[in-house]
Amino acid sequence: MRALLFSCQHYDQESFARAANDSALDLHYQPARLTLDTAALAHGFDAVCAFINDELDAQVLECLASGGTRLIALRSAGYNHVDLAAAQRLGLTVVRVPAYSPHAVAEHAVALILALNRRLHRAYNRTREGDFTLHGLTGFDLHGKTVGVVGTGQIGAAFARIMAGFGCQLLAYDPHPNPELLALGARYLELPQLLREARIISLHCPLTEHTRHLINARSLASLQPGAMLINTGRGALVDTPALIDALKSGQLGYLGLDVYEEEAQLFFEDRSDQPLQDDVLARLLTFPNVIVTAHQAFLTREALDAIATTTLDNITRWAAGNPQNLVIK
Repeated sequence: MRALLFSCQHYDQESFARAANDSALDLHYQPARLTLDTAALAHGFDAVCAFINDELDAQVLECLASGGTRLIALRSAGYNHVDLAAAQRLGLTVVRVPAYSPHAVAEHAVALILALNRRLHRAYNRTREGDFTLHGLTGFDLHGKTVGVVGTGQIGAAFARIMAGFGCQLLAYDPHPNPELLALGARYLELPQLLREARIISLHCPLTEHTRHLINARSLASLQPGAMLINTGRGALVDTPALIDALKSGQLGYLGLDVYEEEAQLFFEDRSDQPLQDDVLARLLTFPNVIVTAHQAFLTREALDAIATTTLDNITRWAAGNPQNLVIK
């Protein structure tokens, strides 16, 4: 059973090598992103293992299928980047990793909140330059503040537990209320009301046709002036140009992003010796109250090991005729 991993970084190769151990799977690692131009590299491979910024549209899937690929094994929970109708038409099975470490993403969201609130990024740069003044570094107590959790699945619930530990008041929005959040004292509200009442909003919902640009110019206008927005979900949950306008006006007081709608051409690569070609991202990075990390929220040893173990188990079970974690069969 031959499998090719696209978008494979050194840490992926290390975690998969640990998980594979004595596995009979024949794993191959490809650092290139899966696109129409690179899909031919998978010819002769039974399974293709794809990550979040790999392209799995109809043309790419047709190329994979014509080369003998029969299984798309996603190294992610989300599958919004897969043309599921095309996969079904081509007879491709698609499996995913429904959960790896919700703590990893939730904890990164909290790290962004703390860094933005206490201006740790600015303080770090100042002290390295010998500036030990405190002007402009005033934060606020998290205790007692109202935090809105948008999307209350495993990651949202893990985030809510942490914020409850800080003594925050919890608001939640999700079509399917989670009993765990109710037990924490969270109030479920419709999204417009949550946005009006919360001082901090953290996005943990999947990207679907209904959640694309969930945060836009209209919803940003309803925020409390100076509110904080955190997105560790998917970049397209927010309309990025609208964020810039809200930051310029002061309506949005803090912004923490681990994802970006146009990240596929940027993230996971060292581009430090090149001019940044994305004008929207370049503008975002000029604001002192913005922190952008390059989709690293998932990046813990525990999460990487869980992703590798589940992915390999998905491939092995599919090969044995007992598939699990199916998106489509």
